[in-house]
Amino acid sequence: MSGGSANVLHIDDDPTLARLLQRALGRRGYTVENAGSSEAGMARVREGGIDVVVLDHFLPTGTGLDFLEAAQALPQIPPIVYLTAAADTSVAVAALKAGAADYVAKTGGEEFIELLESAIAQALEKARLQREHYRAEKEVRDARDRAELLLHEVNHRVANSLALVASLVSMQARSISEPAVRTVLGEIQSRISAIAAVHLRLYTSQDVSAVEISDYLTSLLHDLELTMQEAGHAATIQLAVKQFKISTDKVVSLGVIVTELVTNAFKYAYPGSRSGEIRVSLQQIAPQKAELKVEDDGIGWKGQGRVQGTGFGSRIIGALAKNLGSSVAYADASKGCAVSLIFDL
Repeated sequence: MSGGSANVLHIDDDPTLARLLQRALGRRGYTVENAGSSEAGMARVREGGIDVVVLDHFLPTGTGLDFLEAAQALPQIPPIVYLTAAADTSVAVAALKAGAADYVAKTGGEEFIELLESAIAQALEKARLQREHYRAEKEVRDARDRAELLLHEVNHRVANSLALVASLVSMQARSISEPAVRTVLGEIQSRISAIAAVHLRLYTSQDVSAVEISDYLTSLLHDLELTMQEAGHAATIQLAVKQFKISTDKVVSLGVIVTELVTNAFKYAYPGSRSGEIRVSLQQIAPQKAELKVEDDGIGWKGQGRVQGTGFGSRIIGALAKNLGSSVAYADASKGCAVSLIFDL
């Protein structure tokens, strides 16, 4: 803001100095008002329209430092140039700490006016740069908020679309009489639902970069257990997981892996209506590492020999494990099957 359009409020009870500043700064293009007390100056600042304040230290009630302290309660504070006695540097330091933009020592003559005008111009420029900085920060925040809102909406629509696809697959499965085909379509539906659940979690979360894994797995395995039991399986799932977050990309792979491993346990560890327990655990074993375990007490599988079914699920597990930078390990359990996967968070 240039001098020609800047309104200066001079707070000082010295009428001689007030007239001097009005004439001198007026010749340089400033509009100068005077307030003879701290109270009058505060009232004028509250009215608005003041671009910079020239504040004297000694006032009829209190000092300029008291004014600076009271000004902190204002919603907007114009830049303040503090006037001090010629050799009183301690007051100047206190004023700067209290929020003054600059200070000028009172000395007689034209030198004082030149220094004051320079301080006013610098204070105005600094205030302008701060306003631009705050405006730029606000624009960045607004853009980020808009992007997050759009991303939430995208996740909502993706979740809805995937849920629709899963429903269509389910309808198709119910219309087919061949058990093997219905089973394959049911597995496809479970995989789609696992991915859809990730996007649903992202839609309801403030953090779209990561998913709270405990909530996600609890919901995912609850739905999967109901689906498998409706298909005639009697096994139950036990989940052990702590609250921590995993990045979105990794949760998608992890969700499908868990779905495949648990589905295999229902189908092959406890075939038919055989009952049993499927234990799923996910623990953070180091600051940047986690371990997934899926165990059962069924007929047993050590990861070797001929796979049951088409083997497509095993290929999916292997491919997604690579996406996590890991591989699936089968423990040499005394009974049943124990699968583990260690991956970086």
